[in-house]
Amino acid sequence: MKKILEVADLNISFHTFAGEVQAIRGVDFDLYEGETLAIVGESGSGKSVTTKSIMRLLPTGNSEIKKGKILFEDKDIAKASEKQMQKIRGKDISMIFQDPMTSLNPTMTVGKQIMEPLLKHQHLSKSKAKERALHLLELVGIPNPKERLKQYPHQFSGGMRQRVVIAIALACAPKILIADEPTTALDVTIQGQILDLMKDLQKQIETSIIFITHDLGVVANVADRVAVMYGGKIVEIGTVDEIFYNPQHPYTWGLISSMPSLDSKDEELYVIPGTPPDLLHPPKGDAFAPRNHYAMKIDLEEDPPMFKVSDTHFAATWLLHPDAPEVEPPVAVQERMAKFQAKQAASLKGEK
Repeated sequence: MKKILEVADLNISFHTFAGEVQAIRGVDFDLYEGETLAIVGESGSGKSVTTKSIMRLLPTGNSEIKKGKILFEDKDIAKASEKQMQKIRGKDISMIFQDPMTSLNPTMTVGKQIMEPLLKHQHLSKSKAKERALHLLELVGIPNPKERLKQYPHQFSGGMRQRVVIAIALACAPKILIADEPTTALDVTIQGQILDLMKDLQKQIETSIIFITHDLGVVANVADRVAVMYGGKIVEIGTVDEIFYNPQHPYTWGLISSMPSLDSKDEELYVIPGTPPDLLHPPKGDAFAPRNHYAMKIDLEEDPPMFKVSDTHFAATWLLHPDAPEVEPPVAVQERMAKFQAKQAASLKGEK
């Protein structure tokens, strides 16, 4: 697959009254054509800051890209001017935000909002833009598109508003679509519909997707690869199967253990102890060490490098060092892994 985006050694800080918050600390990842990369982690891990930096949507007053590159089609957009970014946003890279109501302009009809990027970036006539807007509403599954085109956001349900936001993001057939927790504000039934919609649309327009979520359960059905973030860093990255069937980082174990399932009892739900690190004063060693049952002395003294598990799987944990003691994943993780494998086997059997 051809690489479309490369983020290399990205470091981002926010300058506050309390001091410098080192929100992103040396993030590296690639995105390939036609793939979906999921970025998962707790609130405050750096997921949204990383992806907003790709769009250059961070606040200009107090944010700073201190170091690193964001290469889109071999051009470093970390150094691009605002004028250059205006040509890229909405055309080549689009974003779906978490709350559809705040993403839409309440004073404009839905039709005008879908037509806006088509008029600006594609330079279509109004009649052609309207025709394309109708097609997009049909594409995202909104009934009676001719009537809906004239309506305002408050006349749509939450799920329908999110479909409109997706239509706007897809208007110019972007090469990269960033979805920032697009289903969090929706109920479970609508969440499933939106996720299925995004998978179907990706096949139709062949875009690459960066999917941000704190819910590892959502990832299994939508992603090709998964990057796990903690404390402003990627601590594990691999294919979906590698992350779910062979997780290596204790933080990934914690995320998998804390996933609820239909047959779980209330008292069985696991919670990762402690709180995320204070990035005003980042820890000296592994940021996850204070919450890690398997932490060793070196975890408190030195940040682990990325160890290679396979050609596509890497994890930043000293447990992968040749001299580290052998540690088995917790029972809860092993049980989850067994369930995932059984589910996949049943799915493959059903396909046959």
